[in-house]
Amino acid sequence: MGNIDDARAWIAQDPDPVTRAELDALVAQVEAGEDAAAADLAERFSGRLEFGTAGLRGELGAGPMRMNRVLVAQAAAGLAAYLLAREPHPSAVIGYDGRHNSAVFARDSAAILAGAGVQATILPRPLPTPVLAFAVRELRVSAGIMVTASHNPARDNGYKVYLGGADGGSQIVAPADGEIAAEIVRAATVPFAQHPTSSDVHTADEALIDEYVRRTAEVAGEPAPLRYVYTPMHGVGREVAEKVFGSAGFAAPIIVAAQGDPDPDFPTVAFPNPEEPGAMDLAFQAARDADADLVIANDPDADRVAVGVPDPETRGGWRRLTGNEVGWLLGWRAAREHDTGTLACSIVSSPALREVARVRGLDFVETLTGFKWISRASRLIYGYEEALGYLVDPGKVRDKDGISAAVAVLSLFSELRATGETLESHLDHFALEFGAFSSAQISIRVADLAEIPRTMARLRADPPTEVGGIPVDGVDDYLLGVDGFAANDILRLRLAGGGRVIVRPSGTEPKLKCYLDASSREGSATERRAAAAASVATLEAGMQALLG
Repeated sequence: MGNIDDARAWIAQDPDPVTRAELDALVAQVEAGEDAAAADLAERFSGRLEFGTAGLRGELGAGPMRMNRVLVAQAAAGLAAYLLAREPHPSAVIGYDGRHNSAVFARDSAAILAGAGVQATILPRPLPTPVLAFAVRELRVSAGIMVTASHNPARDNGYKVYLGGADGGSQIVAPADGEIAAEIVRAATVPFAQHPTSSDVHTADEALIDEYVRRTAEVAGEPAPLRYVYTPMHGVGREVAEKVFGSAGFAAPIIVAAQGDPDPDFPTVAFPNPEEPGAMDLAFQAARDADADLVIANDPDADRVAVGVPDPETRGGWRRLTGNEVGWLLGWRAAREHDTGTLACSIVSSPALREVARVRGLDFVETLTGFKWISRASRLIYGYEEALGYLVDPGKVRDKDGISAAVAVLSLFSELRATGETLESHLDHFALEFGAFSSAQISIRVADLAEIPRTMARLRADPPTEVGGIPVDGVDDYLLGVDGFAANDILRLRLAGGGRVIVRPSGTEPKLKCYLDASSREGSATERRAAAAASVATLEAGMQALLG
């Protein structure tokens, strides 16, 4: 009866009639002897969503293992206690996207922070995550909260936390995550209605959004007359992105009409992530219809950007550039614009950026995955990770920003047009100066989360000696500490010929991810690119076989 008692206690404090009714119905089913309902109820009360460096993220619903108003109130109260222990008069800014319950979670958080004595500011409407990250620095607040699940499925929501001050507006890292989590656990002993609240919450001025637009437009070079398609993928990026593109001098984009307005159900895509197969199909169709030069796609909270280009050899005539291709091209652009500074990327991103930094005489930093690490690189001028995240103006934000990155992409294509160069010739020039690099990713989505640690344990216990016929020269287990990094659930296979395979669980989705990289510095640009691509294809087939 323990789970039923827990559920009734939760119902008694839950202010949301939807989740109360959901849990009432589940309890009734359990009492009627339904085994599936009993298992569902037991899972919902088997623990609580873990608060970590990515904050909170999970499926909407009732209970401590779901995202809901009770859990968010506990998170807000815990964060307030953490901030008040650090400084006497803390402040926070709260943003939110267009997902189900995002606005409610944001307003609850603002009221609880204010009730605890934290000066709270809330953004005026659903806005991109980069606007919130900018607000943390621009308003010089102690912390920022962004209510978003980014590119997760429609049933999810999340809660990201940034710290100002010495942290510079970056997402939290240890030990702050553990300290906040401990305060949240203490706050969880207080019923929802007993958290002090206040209506003394300031709504951010439009001038804040205008300043983000102005500063982001400054990323642009000289615009060329490009025809480009833009999709916000049912998210909140369109309003701000269109303002930025116009302020930067670019023509108005062709909008993918079916995806142009916020819709928390993301009805035209299976997953609202530009990386997912099929997610950019409508954008590619719009590009074909308009005879466009390129496609720009933001994810729903606009902190990531994908780029599509014409490719006659691809089915449908268009392809998405990989996150690494965009990453090293923008890194090369940054290196041309700076004589000093640091280029940074995550360990799972292409080795190409390291080579750009070496050839151009810039510093290079490799970090664990996540912009919470990349954004902290000293003297940073540019950073990226292969999962479509790019930081092109670290003086403005300390997180990935899909809108400023889109401006940088439009500027790059403008520069190519002005010099009569094509993307293909530009990639050839890159291959000749730095070598050709190719990458691929295998993402295995699982229904049973336990399958991920089982697979990682199997690979550790019996690591492969070859992948697709390419010998494995060495295995690096990041749980044991590698290159000075803290222990992490990452496995790296170093291959003969300089290639590599990295395997790790996703930090935000129920996926196991494999990152495949190879390079070539022999022969012409065409030969180098072909050789690197062939090596990656071999690795991909080999890993597919190994992982079943």
